[in-house]
Amino acid sequence: MLRIGVLGGTFDPIHYGHLAAAEEARVKLNLGKVLFAVAGLPPHKLDEEVTPVEHRVAMVRLGIASNPHFEISLVDVDRPGPSYTVDTISILQELWGQSAEFFFVMGLDSLVEVPTWHQPQRLIQLCHLVAVARPGFEVDMSQLEDAVPGISSRMKIISMPEVDISSSDLQLRVKEGLPIRYQVPEEVERYIREHELYQQPSGTGH
Repeated sequence: MLRIGVLGGTFDPIHYGHLAAAEEARVKLNLGKVLFAVAGLPPHKLDEEVTPVEHRVAMVRLGIASNPHFEISLVDVDRPGPSYTVDTISILQELWGQSAEFFFVMGLDSLVEVPTWHQPQRLIQLCHLVAVARPGFEVDMSQLEDAVPGISSRMKIISMPEVDISSSDLQLRVKEGLPIRYQVPEEVERYIREHELYQQPSGTGH
């Protein structure tokens, strides 16, 4: 059975933190591939300005190009409505059939939010959750288990080297004229410059 990792996100922009987490999960969990599922309409950012999806997709394509195990997934871009994780995994399962087992990769801080997600109980039936641990961040597993019964048996926590980069910080750095080199792949940095992204208040780039 093919083990497939799924890293969902706005990727506004994609950066080395995303790439490092995906590669760490791929190696430690023996994943055949990792899909970068770009959110068309991020449900947690409905009130925020988000860079047009064509730019975010282009940056992900550039960012993952050097890794043959990474692929982009447009399932959340090609469908209407908010990009709920449970729907993403459900569609991917329909596409891949019974021959694939899915592992949804997220930060440990996102794991705490899972009880507030859309249909968390169904989500843990559809896939395994993989939380990438960050130094100094802990999760109350008993509280999580109470909120979503069965989640502990469908979850794996892996550690990775600390990469303290955030997309929102990168947007601000670009806006303020600060360097983002060595925080995003060179091709992504070039794309941001060429298309003048993040020059205006975050997310309104053309």
